[in-house]
Amino acid sequence: MRPFGYTRVDDAPGAVRLSTGPVQGNAQFIAGGTTQLDLMKLGTIAPAALIDINALDAQHGRIDADAQGLHLGALVRMAQAAADPRVQHDYPVLAQSLTLAASPQLRNMASLGGNVLQRTRCEYFRDPVWPSCNKRVPGSGCAALDGVNRKHAVLGVSDRCIAAYPGDFAVALTALGATVETLGSQGPRTLPIEALHTDAERPDIETSLEPGELITGFVVPAGAWTRRSLYLKIRDRQSYAFALASTAVALDLDGDRVRTARIALGGLAYRPWRATEAEAILTGQPLTETSAMAAAQAAFATARPRRENAAKVELGRRMLVRALLQAGSMAA
Repeated sequence: MRPFGYTRVDDAPGAVRLSTGPVQGNAQFIAGGTTQLDLMKLGTIAPAALIDINALDAQHGRIDADAQGLHLGALVRMAQAAADPRVQHDYPVLAQSLTLAASPQLRNMASLGGNVLQRTRCEYFRDPVWPSCNKRVPGSGCAALDGVNRKHAVLGVSDRCIAAYPGDFAVALTALGATVETLGSQGPRTLPIEALHTDAERPDIETSLEPGELITGFVVPAGAWTRRSLYLKIRDRQSYAFALASTAVALDLDGDRVRTARIALGGLAYRPWRATEAEAILTGQPLTETSAMAAAQAAFATARPRRENAAKVELGRRMLVRALLQAGSMAA
C-alpha cells in the first residue's frame, strides 16, 4: 500500500471542498472502506488522500419512510437497512439484496453509499500484474475478452470491457426506480439510479459523479409493486459469494394479470441492468410460466456471451422465470 493522507471531516460541504482542493481528482471519500482498502492493498488504486466521512452519520445515516416513499441516508449501514422493519415489510427486495450481499461483519461496516460504488471483481482489473485492463489503464486492452471470463458480463458489454458489476443493492434500487441524492461543488443534485453507472465504452469512467461529488442518500418512491418484490441470487456457494446471476423483481398484479412489472438484473451485466423489454412483454398479460419465459427471452435478446460465460444466458433466463413466478405468489 502506498502512502496516503488522511483527514476526518464533520460536515458534507467541508468534505466536498477538501476533495476538490490541493489533491483534486486523487482524493477519495471513505466510510466503511470494505472494498476500497482491499484495492489499495492490492495496488489497484492509490488515492493521494482519504477523507473520512463517518462523522456525517447524524445527518446522512437515517432511515425515514412515509406515504411518498423511503429515504435512506448514504451512511446507513447495510445491516441497519436490512434489519429495518419498514424496509423488510414494504420494500423486501431491498432487505433481501442487502442480506445476501456479504458476510455479517461486512454488512455491519459497509455504508449504502459506498456499496453502490463498489468496483468489479474482475481479476484482470484487481491485479496490477495484468497489463491489459482498460478500466485500470485506459487504452491497454481487455485481457478478459479471450481470458478467464466465466463470471463476466453478457449484457451491456463492449469490445473495451466485459467486466460484471458485482453489487446487489444497486440492482434492487434500479428495479424500484430509486433516485440518488448528491452534494458537489455546484451544490446538491438528484439523479436516477440508472444514470449513476456509465456504460462500457469508457471503462475507466464508471459513474456520472463529478470529481469531489458525494452521495448523501437514496429515495425509493412508494408504489403498488414494492411489497410484492424479491431478490433472487444465484452463486457458486450459499454464503458470501458474488452473483453469477441475480434479479430484482417487483410486481403489481390485478388478479393474475400484470399491471406493472419492474425487473433489474445483476451479475450478468456491465452495470445494474433494467430489463425494460421483459417488463413490456409482461405488462397487461396474465403472469404464467409461458409469459415469464417470453419475458426472459426478451431480457437476454441482446446478450453477447464469450467462450466461458455462455451458460450465463440460459442461467439468467431460468432465474428470471423462477423469480417472476415466486413474486407472483407473494401477498401484496
